[in-house]
Amino acid sequence: MRILICDDDALMIEQLRKYCQNFFDKIHVKCPELVCFSDGETLLSDEGEKDILFLDIEMPGMNGIYVGNELKKRNENIIIFVVTSYSEYLDEAMRFHVFRYLSKPLDKQRFFRNMKDAVDLYNSMTIKIPIETKQGMHTLLTSSVIAVEAQGRKVTVHTVRCDFESIHNMQYWVDLLPKNRFFQTHRSFIINFEHVTDFDHTLVYMCGHQLHAYLTKRKYSAFKEAYLLFLESTR
Repeated sequence: MRILICDDDALMIEQLRKYCQNFFDKIHVKCPELVCFSDGETLLSDEGEKDILFLDIEMPGMNGIYVGNELKKRNENIIIFVVTSYSEYLDEAMRFHVFRYLSKPLDKQRFFRNMKDAVDLYNSMTIKIPIETKQGMHTLLTSSVIAVEAQGRKVTVHTVRCDFESIHNMQYWVDLLPKNRFFQTHRSFIINFEHVTDFDHTLVYMCGHQLHAYLTKRKYSAFKEAYLLFLESTR
């Protein structure tokens, strides 16, 4: 994990750096690499990984709205915190799907709560899982799994790369896949919330309607609630 801070205020950079270190100390985990920038141009020219970013909006030169949009185009999985005292920028910031909005001055406990959510999201996106087929073993990120489908004894793992015929049954996949990102909508389907396009009372559509899964009536309310929680966690 690599955490970036971009703010033209040196005191705010130092506070964010300190809060990040305090957070990881609290959970007894070594603090990841922390990289700081005082302007958007330097941040955009950085070639390293960008996992979690604390981004100021009002900066000289490129403002945070432009910088955030550019970074999302390059990596849609980057987790962006907008940090500003100007609430009028909130609507614009939400357009590039910021994860959370932190107002200045920072509240330490609120920072910790939001940082925990960000780390949980990062971990769930970067978990790798084995997909064993009769031909061999494949290792993919869980985020690349669209859905798991059972047709009789045949279990197919649909991924963004291709489909794999798993040697394992559905219960294996129910137990393996993280519950905060996957949901069993029907005995024959497990879906990844990340790839959901829309749904109704009987079907869940994924990847722009390229794939759909059955949704049983008794699971509709639970699915809807879980999906809305997922969306909330990724804002």
